[in-house]
Amino acid sequence: MTKKILIVDEMHSSLLPMLQEIGFQADYQPKITKEEVLASIGEYEGIVVRGKLKIDKPFLEKAQRLRFIARAGAGLDQIDIEETQKRNIALLNAPEGNRDAVAEHCVGMLLCLFNKINLADKQVRNLVWDREGNRGIELMGKTVGIMGYGNMGRAFAQRLVGFGCRVLAYDLCDEKVTDSFVIKSSLAQIQAEADIFSLHIPLTPENKQIFTAIFFDNFQKNIFIINTARGELLDLQVLKEKLRSGKIRGACLDVLENEKLATMTEKQKEAFEVLKTMDNILFTPHVAGWTVESYIRINEVLVEKIRRLDL
Repeated sequence: MTKKILIVDEMHSSLLPMLQEIGFQADYQPKITKEEVLASIGEYEGIVVRGKLKIDKPFLEKAQRLRFIARAGAGLDQIDIEETQKRNIALLNAPEGNRDAVAEHCVGMLLCLFNKINLADKQVRNLVWDREGNRGIELMGKTVGIMGYGNMGRAFAQRLVGFGCRVLAYDLCDEKVTDSFVIKSSLAQIQAEADIFSLHIPLTPENKQIFTAIFFDNFQKNIFIINTARGELLDLQVLKEKLRSGKIRGACLDVLENEKLATMTEKQKEAFEVLKTMDNILFTPHVAGWTVESYIRINEVLVEKIRRLDL
């Protein structure tokens, strides 16, 4: 019997022949609506998603034949993991596919912030030649605290070692931190010693907006922060307050608390309006893992994991 898989988001064209090669009939519908998915999902053994759908209990109740969900990326916060486990539905993701892209983006943002590259470029274009005002600081010798030592955190740590950084790694699962080039650390040690704090943890109901004003006040140094994980981990109001006070010296944000900018709450708008005037903060539109290479590699990782299911 033909195994059918529904693809509901834009994916690199390499995915279809890869799936065909392992015996799947792929139905590529990147423009499909949620209502259309719900009407047809009962026909499919698998679904490939990026960020369009929230896969919850009502959705899964209609997916009677579903054997697996393949998430084209790392985060699983749009999926009811407990419900998929109850139904014995395999949940696949592809952090191996974009970990290198995320790591390089973190380094790039950090170097840009430290050396004021974005500001200096704008000034020179406007015939301003200000060398002293654009004096940078070096990444060499800084202590970097990484929270979350999975694929992304480890890939970032590997690159930091080449810059002569001291890397402190903290993960709820201690067994993940085994590399000799990092120091297995507690969160308290990171707060005591880090110059830079980088987030690489998944979003869960328990850790939404976990990084409070008190959390940052517990750092012994004034720090730089990098968030390429999920924007909902960090309240923009808290970030605004700590940037103003100097407790946070600068921030690199690839994600925001609300990335649908037109739907920001008044509180979010107020904070964002202040943040976007600050020279010590960099924004990118959730593209840390969004490279030419990762676009293809994510497909390769997912297809290999689907193949191993041996359906």
